[in-house]
Amino acid sequence: MSLVVAVQMDPIERINVAGDSTFALLLEAQKRGHELLYYTPDSLTLRDSRVTAKVRPLAVRDVAAPDYATLGEVRRIDLEEETDVVLLRQDPPFDLAYITSTHLLERIHPKTFVVNDPASVRNAPEKVFVTAFPELMPPTLITRDKDEINAFRAEHGPVVMKPLYGHGGASVFQVNEQDGNFGSLFDLFSVTFREPWVVQKFLPQVKLGDKRIILADGEYAGAVNRVPAENDIRSNMVRGGAALATELTERERQICETIGPHLRERGLLFVGIDVIDGYLTEINVTSPTGIRAIKRNGGPDVAAIIWDAIERRQKETAAS
Repeated sequence: MSLVVAVQMDPIERINVAGDSTFALLLEAQKRGHELLYYTPDSLTLRDSRVTAKVRPLAVRDVAAPDYATLGEVRRIDLEEETDVVLLRQDPPFDLAYITSTHLLERIHPKTFVVNDPASVRNAPEKVFVTAFPELMPPTLITRDKDEINAFRAEHGPVVMKPLYGHGGASVFQVNEQDGNFGSLFDLFSVTFREPWVVQKFLPQVKLGDKRIILADGEYAGAVNRVPAENDIRSNMVRGGAALATELTERERQICETIGPHLRERGLLFVGIDVIDGYLTEINVTSPTGIRAIKRNGGPDVAAIIWDAIERRQKETAAS
């Protein structure tokens, strides 16, 4: 079954192919004989109810920069009429531009199968959606009220503060119960972020790793343990975290089994969750990463598992 697959992503010339999950998905799609079309979100256009984009045919190779991609001539196409699948894979920030792109792609889904479902991506920002499962989480507060934060710190001791719509480990801080930097940090967050921010009980076992677990159509597909660099609480690989092979604990399997049906119901086919010391901390639905690190550490070929799910769901949708 050959599909026409359009990928909406950041400029392809800027990616790090060694660790890029979108690139892994493109390699697997090409291996299966699917036609690849590439575009960036700024080329999306809505005119008279039709959603179009300026696309370029794409061929990919698993080699080092700059020879990993070849692009063809630009042409504008109707995404609903001329493609079978759209991969929504641009990275955050999850801002109004991102939200607008989900509104446009919602016009074509599910006739053209969009991964992940754009309405669900819009309605499930990772640090908010996760709070639907408080029994799986560490104590968590979403606020910009100083008194609430101080009361939370008094109850739980050291906390982590991070922007509600942050990504890649940016602006993540540990704040102790008695911390002379808290006032300045509160002022900095107040003037930098208009939204509330996340305050979460600090989990000391993060030093042993923050596990990235991938779910494909609600089922466990693979995992990697991301261990922070020395003197850093952030385990993100883009912040120096080391990716190590891992297996799931019984608690982590229970987390997957609990949230899996909710992901499937919402059309969130490719999801990455973060688990520290048995606690669910985030559900990543915008542009999850980790595929290549999992395979590189001896884990399953998650890209193939995801494409199996995409092909199955696309076929079911086309037949309905």
